[in-house]
Amino acid sequence: MAATAEAAQAIAKAGKDAPEADADENAGKPAKSGGGLKAWLPLIISLITMPVLAFATTRFVLLPKLQHSLAANPGEAAAAEGSSGATPEAAAPAKGEGVKAGAGAKAKVMVPMSKMLVNVAGTMGTRYLMTSVTLVGNTPDFEAKIKENKDQLMDLATSTLSSKTISDLEKPGARNVIRSELMTVLNNALGGPVVQEIYITELAIQ
Repeated sequence: MAATAEAAQAIAKAGKDAPEADADENAGKPAKSGGGLKAWLPLIISLITMPVLAFATTRFVLLPKLQHSLAANPGEAAAAEGSSGATPEAAAPAKGEGVKAGAGAKAKVMVPMSKMLVNVAGTMGTRYLMTSVTLVGNTPDFEAKIKENKDQLMDLATSTLSSKTISDLEKPGARNVIRSELMTVLNNALGGPVVQEIYITELAIQ
């Protein structure tokens, strides 16, 4: 009986000490929930700070640089135009002469002189030269002046053409020679450089 009572007391004492031992053992270990939060804490901080850093970088670094670049480009373009002399102020002609020249360069007036038929020199009337030209000027009264003197200009042009021989017409650059001679005689008759260009639209030997 005494042994049984001692055994029962020992078991009871062991039961009381077991929870205390477990409690002491668990007290030395960190809580599982607390350890999990600490593991995720760097990631949470990164997710929070990354948008803030992106906003700050865009707002205070990228946008000022972009605005500065956009503001600098027009200045560079203006400087380039200024150095090349293509700015409106630099290109603006002086009153009078410059305006007239600029307007004339854009407003060409063309007057045709067609089907001028002449004998080729040295062929005894057996060969013919048929030529059509267009006279080009840049004055407002150019067309009226050409029509007013048309008969005289036609006579001068045909006289110049009839002086050409077959050899003259077959030389390289014959068209340029004819163009130059016609411009000289026509402008002499008109009293100045009225005819600026001459286009030979037809030149045929028959």
